[in-house]
Amino acid sequence: MQKVHDIVIIGSGPAAHTAAIYTGRAQLNPVVYEGFMAAGLAAGGQLMTTTEVENFPGFPKGVTGPELMEKMREQSIHCGATIITETISRVDFSSRPFKLWVEGSDGPNDTPVLTQSVILATGATARRLHLPGEEKFWNAGMSACAVCDGAAPIFRNKAIAVMGGGDTACEEASFLTRYASKVYMLVRRDKLRASKVMGDRILSNSKIEVLWNTVPVSFHGERLLNQITIQSTVDSSTRTLDANGFFYAIGHTPNTKFLAHANSDKLQIKVDDDGYIVVKPGTMETSVEGVFAAGDVQDRKYRQAVTAAGSGCAAALEAERWLEGQEVEHRK
Repeated sequence: MQKVHDIVIIGSGPAAHTAAIYTGRAQLNPVVYEGFMAAGLAAGGQLMTTTEVENFPGFPKGVTGPELMEKMREQSIHCGATIITETISRVDFSSRPFKLWVEGSDGPNDTPVLTQSVILATGATARRLHLPGEEKFWNAGMSACAVCDGAAPIFRNKAIAVMGGGDTACEEASFLTRYASKVYMLVRRDKLRASKVMGDRILSNSKIEVLWNTVPVSFHGERLLNQITIQSTVDSSTRTLDANGFFYAIGHTPNTKFLAHANSDKLQIKVDDDGYIVVKPGTMETSVEGVFAAGDVQDRKYRQAVTAAGSGCAAALEAERWLEGQEVEHRK
């Protein structure tokens, strides 16, 4: 008879590993499918592309993103989690036990992984344009999280550019003024999409200059970024902008495509208009009983390692209590 797991955690970031630590200590024998280059990222998620992390508690001198994730992974294993470096590419949440298929073994006749409960912690991927020079300078002057990376020494007292025109871009530009000598906002239109309050704050800040109808087209420098070629969306003219930092703020895409129904784009779980998994207020419960969500896949606001870890803890505790309730019902 095929084994049915108590819980499977899908993901590899702080939310997934915190959930693994808690469910492991609860002797639920969690199985973590950390993925293999899922959403184009190595196991460990967005932190694997981050150099210095200075705002995660417990590391007074900072820690690199990969080091932090390696420590979390080791702790998950120490607490009893089994980690499998394969990607879950398809699910069936229509009945329990839930069915999960591993990439490459997800045909209609392939044997699925069976589990009573699931924690979804697959994160969200920052939207990027992948312009010339971008891969060279990623983490060498380029990022998609000002709060995570903006305080790094390479950005202090330097000119920085932020791409975007919404509230997030405005918030990131405002945050960066604490460290940068100058912040340019590259806005592809002739007005901001942000709320009036945020827009007024940006336009009244002497350290921020908005470059309207402007987009980046390439990035330049030696070891670190120091110039950006920008282009007008009105007449296609280009010029060079001296800047030692560049931050994308054009949104994130939650990693939820694998939750679609077979032969359909419609997901098996409730999401909001931007694709983030909807959880019941005050919980990590999703629209499917027995399925919980944690981390950036359901957090459109904070998207920080420490908040992701906290939600992973909450999801684990709720899953544990839910499984206990199912056991009580079974005994009845």
